[in-house]
Amino acid sequence: MVLPFLVLYLTRDLQYPATRAGFIVALYGVGAMITAPLSGLLTDRFGALRIMKLSLFLSTVVFFAFPYAHTYSALIVATLFLAITCEMLRPAGLAAISHAVGSDQRKAAFALNRLAVNLGMSIGPAIGGFLATVSFQFLFVIDGATSFVAGVILAIFSLQLSDTVGSKTNGEEKPAETGRRAFSDFGFLYFLIATVLITVVFFQHLAALPLFMVRNLHLSEAAYGLMFTINTGLIVLLEVPLNLRMSHLSDRQTLSLGSFLLAAGFGSYAFVHGLPGCIAALLIWTFGEMILLPGMSAYVSHAAPAKRQGEYMGFYSMAFSIAFIIGPWLGINLLERFGGQLLWGGIFLVGLISTLMMLRLRNAGPASIPDRSFQQGSKSTNSPS
Repeated sequence: MVLPFLVLYLTRDLQYPATRAGFIVALYGVGAMITAPLSGLLTDRFGALRIMKLSLFLSTVVFFAFPYAHTYSALIVATLFLAITCEMLRPAGLAAISHAVGSDQRKAAFALNRLAVNLGMSIGPAIGGFLATVSFQFLFVIDGATSFVAGVILAIFSLQLSDTVGSKTNGEEKPAETGRRAFSDFGFLYFLIATVLITVVFFQHLAALPLFMVRNLHLSEAAYGLMFTINTGLIVLLEVPLNLRMSHLSDRQTLSLGSFLLAAGFGSYAFVHGLPGCIAALLIWTFGEMILLPGMSAYVSHAAPAKRQGEYMGFYSMAFSIAFIIGPWLGINLLERFGGQLLWGGIFLVGLISTLMMLRLRNAGPASIPDRSFQQGSKSTNSPS
């Protein structure tokens, strides 16, 4: 609830200028970027479930305390604490899924996780918008309460979950892989570069796309809201069965197909002139999103040594944070300076580069056939450090 309304809270309730509010939001992204790899290391050291519970209970405290921060320096500190406590959850949650589910089920499992996230994102902002009309403080109270309830639920079932999570770490790891680190795995770093590029494309739906639809195409804010409804509805209805049907595909096939559809969908906005065209483009990139995002999480879980799932997921989450910092800023600036056609054409080229990079990935999943030439080029990075 809080993040979608943070700018409004800072500008309307606390009367800060938009530039200062924008800096606070960017600061959250920086905090998330720094936290992700640290959370991954802590996950490998102390266990995914412990870090998830720690994140939920600490973020409860920060949510309750945040409304008492009124000075700008206090807001900076509160925002950094919010980013640290909330973003600890992501790498730990992804690692927990990797450990709890067999290799052949991971794409569907990550799709199911995204289904839960999208259900939350469809409900939370809707309730948050109503609460904000009464008092912005209610957003922090309710967000803190739901974090606490989630932590309690996780704590109650932690004994059953810990047995499941622990069982998958044994027997899956090859002895030669125990020393491989994420920051020295050339193939994985190559994948992260491709991930940053394609998620820069994906994050245009948060900044450049609404501006383009409302200002350039003269559509209403309600039309942009309809796009979110269609996107979320398709994900809830189709993402899990779609990934179950595509579970036999290799990593290269899944990630390159998803990247191309995402690039083609956003690139299509260069040719649209009204709402029907916007919806058609949305359908293309939504299918790309449904294929690509669970596929990328599954790829990381397959590529990581079992005892370093948290570390690899932390670097993967950091790539998303980097794209979140770059993508909206880049898209808005391109739209302001050069207009919609150049923006969407450039975004398509960025997505196409990522697609070509995904085609060169070494396969890591159970349905994959290794790319021998790529593995030979990165053989030295797979040896124990």
